Amino acid sequence: MTENQTNAANASAEKQAVAETVKAAPSTFRFVIGEKVGMTQLFDEKGNLNAASVVKAGPCRVVRVRTTEKDGYNAVCIGFGEVKEKSLNKPDLGFFKKTSQAPAAHMKEHKVADVKGFEAGQVINLGDIFKPGDYVDVRGRIKGRGFAGAMKRHGFKGQPASHGASDRERAPGGLASRRALGKVLSGQRMAGHYGFVNQTVAKIEVLKVDAENNLIFLKGSVPGAKGTIVSVLETSKSKKRVTVVQTQKVSASKAANAATAKKAAAAAPAAKK
Repeated sequence: MTENQTNAANASAEKQAVAETVKAAPSTFRFVIGEKVGMTQLFDEKGNLNAASVVKAGPCRVVRVRTTEKDGYNAVCIGFGEVKEKSLNKPDLGFFKKTSQAPAAHMKEHKVADVKGFEAGQVINLGDIFKPGDYVDVRGRIKGRGFAGAMKRHGFKGQPASHGASDRERAPGGLASRRALGKVLSGQRMAGHYGFVNQTVAKIEVLKVDAENNLIFLKGSVPGAKGTIVSVLETSKSKKRVTVVQTQKVSASKAANAATAKKAAAAAPAAKK
């Protein structure tokens, strides 16, 4: 055995030993945070080509458990990513040192009905909570686009480019400021800051889960650019999984018998007459 093979075997043994000592969080907790890696394409079982967003969701670990008695509500706080101690503020650094945990770059809380079975240090296994065919909601911050006009910001159609109106093609149009109140009402759709806000895309189908590399492939696009931190959780919609329509295969002999019986049933009333 060469030196490289020996090192690889030792690393694999250490990884397996660490995995055996780390406790897993309850599989009913279907919430992770991760980093948007980018987009790719995947073929499904029917041969359809789907656009897929790749999210590196893990390893995520339970950092803190909040209870009603102490904090006023039940929630589980999870951490994702690594960060140097010098990059943390003093409250966060003090918390991690007090609880003897490695610092986490990103933390998110998710409210739960009961915190029984949760404790700090548990690891969330991506393959245990999400399967291909599940529906999830993805939250993230969309791209910032600065100051945008009404057409780009709100999807306005624009005005006709005829009769010499060269400066009105992308104008927003009338603001209805001369009616009874004599002012522009709040909420009027106009030009302004566009993007860089939190957004949730509901009911995205899970195409593939790579638990070994902590990757989850989601159908379509998710909020944000590459490197954006997103939250992936079980969908709030009523339908949680893809419904597969099962068709029953009928042999040729059974189909011929059924057709013969149908013809006989149709010819019976005519024979009686």
